[in-house]
Amino acid sequence: MFIITFFIFFNHTYGQKDDTLKWNDRKCAVALTYDDALSVHLDIVAPVLDSLGLNATFYVYGNAVSFYKRIDEWRGLVNNGHELGNHSLFHPCNSKSKGNDWVKSEYDLDKYTVNRILDEIRLANTLLQIIDGKSERTYAYPCGNKFAGDSSYVSYLNSDFVAARGVTPGMNTLSNINLFNVRAIPVDDYSYDELVSLINKAKEKELFIVFIFHGIAGGHSSIFDKNEHRKLLEFLKENNDSIWTAPLIEIVKYINDSPAGNMR
Repeated sequence: MFIITFFIFFNHTYGQKDDTLKWNDRKCAVALTYDDALSVHLDIVAPVLDSLGLNATFYVYGNAVSFYKRIDEWRGLVNNGHELGNHSLFHPCNSKSKGNDWVKSEYDLDKYTVNRILDEIRLANTLLQIIDGKSERTYAYPCGNKFAGDSSYVSYLNSDFVAARGVTPGMNTLSNINLFNVRAIPVDDYSYDELVSLINKAKEKELFIVFIFHGIAGGHSSIFDKNEHRKLLEFLKENNDSIWTAPLIEIVKYINDSPAGNMR
């Protein structure tokens, strides 16, 4: 049902092709994003990406055990061309207001103020800059939640980030994209064939698609099959002449520098 609903939304929203869309001389752009600083990202994902010459964005949060225990390896990802994105310091999410009963009380965004979440996000930026030396990066809202207490903190991120990835399903155009709620597709309910079908739709309409991964062959409650993940990466590599696969920050910078992007 989710997939059917998505295609109805897709056809309604992107029914008209914009012939001005060019993605670094390719038909479409794909950003692979991996959330939560999981060990499987270092052990399984990164080696496949590097073997194929593909780059991605890894959204890490500061107190993730697999992050602070393996900092040198995360730094190594940046040296290989990947982005370390900010996923906050403690990965706080809204509890009661979003039905996330698993959220610890001390990290419940319903109990946060805007100042508190901004302080934590900026501290995470400082931590990441110490690790990778980068002053620019993108942000991903933990759980896709954008409210601290009853106030949105989205508008305060403009000076701290190039863009922010949301969890609203859909694809993005070059000239009509909300850079602080970049549409993205969680892969949980999709097979390899269905993801390839979405990429082919993006090629047809010349769009930008973002995928959200968590666990690969384990490591998280949301798991994508290891073999299907490899097949997807191999498909992207084999179609490099028509599909631009890059970290989210690179694609967003390309959007900002393009004439169509400047007309937003």
